[in-house]
Amino acid sequence: MTKTNNTLASAVIASIKNRSNRIYNPLRRDVRDGSMLVASYNVHKCVGTDGRFDPERIIEVIREMNPDVIALQEADQRFGERSGLLDLPRLRLETGLMPVPVLHKPKSHGWRGNVLLFREGVVRDVHQVALPGLEPRGALVAEIDIEARAGLRIIAAHLGLLRWARRQQADTILDIIGRREERPTLLMGDFNEWRLGPGSALTRLESVFGPLPTPIPSYPARMPVLSLDRIMANRADLIAEMAVHDTPLARKASDHLPLLARIDLGAGSLG
Repeated sequence: MTKTNNTLASAVIASIKNRSNRIYNPLRRDVRDGSMLVASYNVHKCVGTDGRFDPERIIEVIREMNPDVIALQEADQRFGERSGLLDLPRLRLETGLMPVPVLHKPKSHGWRGNVLLFREGVVRDVHQVALPGLEPRGALVAEIDIEARAGLRIIAAHLGLLRWARRQQADTILDIIGRREERPTLLMGDFNEWRLGPGSALTRLESVFGPLPTPIPSYPARMPVLSLDRIMANRADLIAEMAVHDTPLARKASDHLPLLARIDLGAGSLG
């Protein structure tokens, strides 16, 4: 426990020291090697760090990133009709991103706040999975064929606030993968896990996704110290690089910064 606390304390101190020196180094797809960009972004119901509800800022942050695939969390209202909070037709017009189809309430965008959008490809299969726990959490599992290849399995998830629930939810995700054909798989979302090492509920995923990637702080947006947002792959060579999308607008639009990864479609693991 002492080691974990020291690690967290060190991260807080480093974030404070580097606050005025944060440099934005954007990831870009490389058309020469056929790479693509994927992102995970908790949009916090479109309420920014200034307390203002502004869906247009979220769309602009997505435009800044220009991803090929993006998983959004908290894109619907939590209660009542769970209405969607973004202008999806406008988002598609300005970014080319369209949502993976799901069965949902008439006014909502996605499944328990999860929305998965993609630019190109063919969606062959989609599953909506209810995750265990006290909160209404869920995951979207989509099989997407890209550039006439065998394609990717993408699992977009939002895990719970309680550690015991995150452990059960991780086990459910592993069960989902184990019941399906083996293929290149990306798992991404807000996993709500700030612990590192053996105490982390995410270590349960290592049997499929290997050692957890180096954590990248994404929360809170104004001074990120916690690595709540993650992108993982079941192939060591699938993720070429990863970075947080840290821009002045992203620091205001939501309480989370988006996480970006460049995926190597030319890797021997895909196809």
